[in-house]
Amino acid sequence: MILYAALVDDAGLFPPTSLHMDEALARHMRDLESGHPVLTHRLLCPASRIERLRGKDVRPRRVGLILDTDEVPDFGDLPVDLVETLLPPDTPIETLVGELSLPPGVRLFVEIPAGRPGLSVPPGTGLKVRCGGTTADKFPPVEHLAQFIRFCADNDVPFKATAGLHHAIRHFDPSLGVDRHGFLNLLLAVCEAVEGRDPASVLRTTDVGHLVRMAGGVNEDTAEQARRLLVSYGSCNTSAPLEDLHALGLIEEARR
Repeated sequence: MILYAALVDDAGLFPPTSLHMDEALARHMRDLESGHPVLTHRLLCPASRIERLRGKDVRPRRVGLILDTDEVPDFGDLPVDLVETLLPPDTPIETLVGELSLPPGVRLFVEIPAGRPGLSVPPGTGLKVRCGGTTADKFPPVEHLAQFIRFCADNDVPFKATAGLHHAIRHFDPSLGVDRHGFLNLLLAVCEAVEGRDPASVLRTTDVGHLVRMAGGVNEDTAEQARRLLVSYGSCNTSAPLEDLHALGLIEEARR
């Protein structure tokens, strides 16, 4: 279970689900009550909606703040444990880290294009990779995503993933005309990189049986290293990952 523990952040406020705050909080609290260990029980909230969150009686146990505003809002009264933001053009990550100046205990994850190599990432800072979106051009090619994973593994840089990872296994989406990356593919690709192998072939495969057998063969040390790298990924649907893992026989139950 260590491979899947605290893997899925709650991104219900984001497209394509785009829940209203009340709906998002209601679902989030149901997930918290169920206590499934695959979920992080962290609600991802845009900075532009933090006042709406602050005004509610119900509070998440953990909050990931997604910067979509020019300034970092005050979040001292909320349980924010990480902040995610895009890297502005022509801005070194070190400069961005200095400008944001987050309080101790709050981790920063900087979103970069999957195929961008050669970055200098300060200690304590992570990266973020976008694996899809609402249009086909938002889905990075396998080669770019593999390059990103290799960079993180080679440089011991933790990362988060977002968007597009709707199901465990890579599959074709006819509505967008694109292959969607699978979150199990991504997770096993990180395991491959940890063990010094090219992650591209695992990212590319749609062979369900092969992926399930690979998942069953991951040793504990590799799983621990892989999960230190892949911190979590955001899913707008928090039940689908549990249902997929259960259907594949990788966890015992979809809900507890």
